[in-house]
Amino acid sequence: MIEIPEAHVLAQQIEEKLVGKRVKSVVANHSPHKFAWYHDDPANYDALLRGKEPRSATARGGLIEIFLEDTRIVLGEGVAIRFIAADQRRPLKHQLLVEFADGSALVATVQMYGGMWCFREGEFDNPYYKIAYSKPSPLSEGFDAAYFRSLLDEKSRKKSAKAFLATEQRIPGLGNGVLQDILYRAHIHPKRSMASVADQQLETLFLAIKSTLQQMVEQGGRDTERDLFGQPGGYRTILSKNTVNTPCPRCGELIRKENYMGGSIYYCPTCQTY
Repeated sequence: MIEIPEAHVLAQQIEEKLVGKRVKSVVANHSPHKFAWYHDDPANYDALLRGKEPRSATARGGLIEIFLEDTRIVLGEGVAIRFIAADQRRPLKHQLLVEFADGSALVATVQMYGGMWCFREGEFDNPYYKIAYSKPSPLSEGFDAAYFRSLLDEKSRKKSAKAFLATEQRIPGLGNGVLQDILYRAHIHPKRSMASVADQQLETLFLAIKSTLQQMVEQGGRDTERDLFGQPGGYRTILSKNTVNTPCPRCGELIRKENYMGGSIYYCPTCQTY
């Protein structure tokens, strides 16, 4: 799933590969998917985008926004995005295919669920997009210690660490994937109540959010995810499906996996207090 690090990496790669190309044609909803979401009628995407050039791309939480003159493409967290060179075969199944005049293409396929929204500037009224647009990224200066502490109100103090970080769009783009290493570095168990986290450890958690996400971006995303060219990221996850039942790098205890809140959590039973 695309989270903050992957969104930044993909946006940068899209800028490097697509800016200056001209859209030749667009095919949307070629392979219908129950949980593939579009803006209005996807049959209109070709008319909206044909002849236009990508100007830039940016990350907004776990979303990627591509600017094409007066039109936007926003790609959601559950979408796999790939650049296809002119001499490469297109996949047989896809939910969005943008062909360029030089023969290259951008293809998007939905895994579990995901949005591929194409719209003219000012026409998109999506709550997740608006929240991601309005809240500061943890990678920005606006996400400082005071802002982070403001997120921990009376209601959120009753939540677990996982629920606090990864639900209710409290921090857009920070999901179940990246929170594992963040909590490991802060010595906090995913199930631990935020009410039990003292001020000093809250500061440690804030710093872990900032430093972990920055490292993930600088190293090209997590090794559990793939970039625009289908390559895994260079950041080696400490806690993930790749490391379960391997020794904790700090204490040697085996890393464990549990189901919690509709997904998996990974933790060290010795290093992460509960």
